[in-house]
Amino acid sequence: MGPLANRKFREWTEGLDIRESMVSIFTHIRDIPYALVSGPRSPEDFIEAMLRDGQGSCAPKHYLLAAMYRKLSVSVAYATFPFLWGEQEVKYPPALRRDAAGLPVAYHLACRVQIGCRWALVDATWDPPLAKAGFPVNLHWDGIAETRCAVRPLQAPGRAVPAHARPYEPCRDPLDSRIIPVDGEKDHWEAEDREQYYRQNVGKRSPADREHTAKFYEGLNVWMKQVRESVEDTGTR
Repeated sequence: MGPLANRKFREWTEGLDIRESMVSIFTHIRDIPYALVSGPRSPEDFIEAMLRDGQGSCAPKHYLLAAMYRKLSVSVAYATFPFLWGEQEVKYPPALRRDAAGLPVAYHLACRVQIGCRWALVDATWDPPLAKAGFPVNLHWDGIAETRCAVRPLQAPGRAVPAHARPYEPCRDPLDSRIIPVDGEKDHWEAEDREQYYRQNVGKRSPADREHTAKFYEGLNVWMKQVRESVEDTGTR
């Protein structure tokens, strides 16, 4: 980790045991405003830029979470979920909903964390104000239970989803001690492997897809900022 990340680690874990430290790290990272920003692709540089600028997407959030958990001697793997922005149950405004339609597959990053004898999904993507717009924010994590996935993943070919399964929640036996990918999930042990996987897939996009995606990301960032401001205005009345 870089100097800023190491300083934050000390601030967020001082005087806490391992479980309390895990919850504190999760909460602080979750509360960083989500934003899709371009910039350095080195995981460490990505983390430092996020902490410096006070905003970041799922990738730097979970690179940081993994680095800090490993500093606590907690085992972590990276979990990538292919998904479509247009299929998320989010309250997009009409113009953004139209822009989301037809976007290419995107690649969400979360973490698999070994908690006791099992691997649990830990997803710190959405900051709390975004719950107002329908984003599946993980508000109260106890450091033990599996969190919701921040996106509705693409369904893996030939895999039936049980009727009782709720949106954003992977179907798995909570007592299973193995990492079993679900819904097209791709797991990685190292950040560099995940970055290579991401670049290979995103690199297949056409120029039109890249332009369409950039336009959507710009509009999404503006709208999410407006959502946060509306929550702040309501809270001060």
